[in-house]
Amino acid sequence: MSRIAKSPIQVPAGVEVKLGSDSVSAKGPKGELSMQLHPGVSLEREEDTIRVQQLENGSSAIAGTIRSLVNNLIVGVNTGFQRKLTIIGVGYRAQMQGQSLNMSLGFSHPVNFKVPDGVTIETPTQTEIVVKGIDKQLVGQTAADIRRFRPPEPYKGKGVRYEDEYVARKQAKKI
Repeated sequence: MSRIAKSPIQVPAGVEVKLGSDSVSAKGPKGELSMQLHPGVSLEREEDTIRVQQLENGSSAIAGTIRSLVNNLIVGVNTGFQRKLTIIGVGYRAQMQGQSLNMSLGFSHPVNFKVPDGVTIETPTQTEIVVKGIDKQLVGQTAADIRRFRPPEPYKGKGVRYEDEYVARKQAKKI
């Protein structure tokens, strides 16, 4: 079994986990999530920990993946996830209007992004976007979709980037 799958998952107080034969669901202060299990993996509960068991027809990679997904399920309903984006560029800005994120990214038209269900977006300043939610995959995908409108370019560094992203700068063409 993989090293990741061997480590137990801690269930914090206030989170209720229900294990089924082929699914797992978690309910906590932030909401409720559930997922289907791979047929090559089973889960065992021991008081406040959950262990992943690899079955005979399963692979160790699947066991590690399922362990990470179940852990993300529990962390999501307990504390939630967030991704921060920074907008860099003269005249580039963003603001929330109802259920859509309106951005000016140097195009001849404004960019309107409809916020998907299960995700909340905040704009503390005009150049910061905070994507929050309980589903880690949905939060990451929403942040990637927003970044895709204007990814950072290597010459001036303008565009939408993750808060901790490093953009390697290139030197301009010399004559």
